[in-house]
Amino acid sequence: MFTSLSDRLTATFKNLRTKGRLSESDVNKTVRDIRMALLDADVALPVVKEFTSAVRERALGAEVSGALNPAQQIVKIVNEELVEILGGQTRTIRFAKTGPTVIMLAGLQGAGKTTLAGKLARWLKDQGHTPVLVAADLQRPNAVTQLQVVGERAGVPVFAPEQGNVGGHDAVGGTGEGTRSFGDPVTVSRDGIREAVNKHHDVVIVDTAGRLAVDADLMRQAGDIRAAINPHEVLFVIDAMIGQAAVETAEAFLEGVDFTGVVLSKLDGDARGGAALSVAKVTGRPIMFASTGEQVKDFEVFHPDRMASRILDMGDVLTLIEQAEKAFDRGQAAEMERKFLAAEDFTFDDFLQQMSAIKKMGSLKSMLKMMPGMGQMSAQLDNLDEREFDRVEAMVRSMTPFERNHPKQINGSRRARIAGGSGVTVSEVNQLLERFGEAQKMMKQLARGGGIPGMPGMGGGGGKKARQQQQQIRGKKSKSGNPAKRAADAQADAQRAAARPAGGAFGGGAGVGVDPADLDPSQLPKGFEKFLGK
Repeated sequence: MFTSLSDRLTATFKNLRTKGRLSESDVNKTVRDIRMALLDADVALPVVKEFTSAVRERALGAEVSGALNPAQQIVKIVNEELVEILGGQTRTIRFAKTGPTVIMLAGLQGAGKTTLAGKLARWLKDQGHTPVLVAADLQRPNAVTQLQVVGERAGVPVFAPEQGNVGGHDAVGGTGEGTRSFGDPVTVSRDGIREAVNKHHDVVIVDTAGRLAVDADLMRQAGDIRAAINPHEVLFVIDAMIGQAAVETAEAFLEGVDFTGVVLSKLDGDARGGAALSVAKVTGRPIMFASTGEQVKDFEVFHPDRMASRILDMGDVLTLIEQAEKAFDRGQAAEMERKFLAAEDFTFDDFLQQMSAIKKMGSLKSMLKMMPGMGQMSAQLDNLDEREFDRVEAMVRSMTPFERNHPKQINGSRRARIAGGSGVTVSEVNQLLERFGEAQKMMKQLARGGGIPGMPGMGGGGGKKARQQQQQIRGKKSKSGNPAKRAADAQADAQRAAARPAGGAFGGGAGVGVDPADLDPSQLPKGFEKFLGK
């Protein structure tokens, strides 16, 4: 979404790094480049003016002129101002203290409200809630059927007493001359909340009708539903790809419905992203969620600070960690750590487990783009063929259990059978086995503390000391000939074992000797304290 903007801002900052001091003309040129980058990204003009004015004022102030590295200070200022126009703080749903929390979705037709309703319901279900979807869009043809399909994919029930418009005729809620009524969305919304109370659902998501453009009928219907059900949250769903029109649409819905938060759909598209950088600042309402793909699971909380980091090509490691925490099984991670430290062979069964976990995290391209500096490789990432992983998985699944655990025993006839079973050539099977053998050697080298072969400075943790730690974990520590020394060593080992924390989703903890409970959250990067349970 922000590739073009990110590339231009990165190039602007790169030019600053060669300067030891920044003159006023340097600052003016930088601000001008930032202004042009934002305008090209379809950011609303008032937002651009306010943003560049704040950056220029701070860049000419004491915080830059007195800095040892002015270029880094400019980047810091731009990052902080980006966070500000994106909403400043992360905000999610405010749940009701008693009774079900009612969430109403509003927006134009085609913005993706119905699909997003299912994604939001799935996300809430994963958080431990029991949501129900209410089909109050009775105008768009087959909208009720679509919501039922989406609800089934999300594993969430759908309340749909009316089938709505199934014949392609236009209609509005209520009756009137020249219109057809397919049911009253206000009544359906009220009944949906009543159904949620009776069946003990704690969240109700009401999917309302939209139009191809803002009009009086749309706003009147949305206003009637809001007045009838008094929702705790009204989420305005907007297509992140519509550019400058996003501001006018958002202002119209703010006046007509008075929404409490914004959800960006189609954030995975290739548009310029101006909607995301405009709507929060113009409306004063926070962006709460973002839809990042076509699957039900492609949905995430919107973090202004993390999005600003992505735009400036500084990565989004915290989101990557959170996705990994969800995807990787703790037991499997602990077993992988044990095998690594014990220098046992990494098998194809282990490979399948790791590949399955990575798939749960989502698109490999999107994950790689969260790494710092990967924005400069956007063209290469876009050319990445993720189907290659499917071909590799097909080869591995064509192996017998014996072959997966003993890859060295795969001879010529076995390779031919694997190739035939997975629809690839024998040479592709040969390449896979060769790469897998190299990976096994590298992991053993790392486990012995020898570093990555052929890469000076990439040691595995300090030579002799690292090897001693591996020996301790494998139970092969040499014993002293002095009985008193042996007893002292045994006591020290017992104390270390008792103090050692349990491994996390990444297998961390064993042999580290640091208890997370002793860490001070104020000394950690922002956001990391939640991984300590504080």
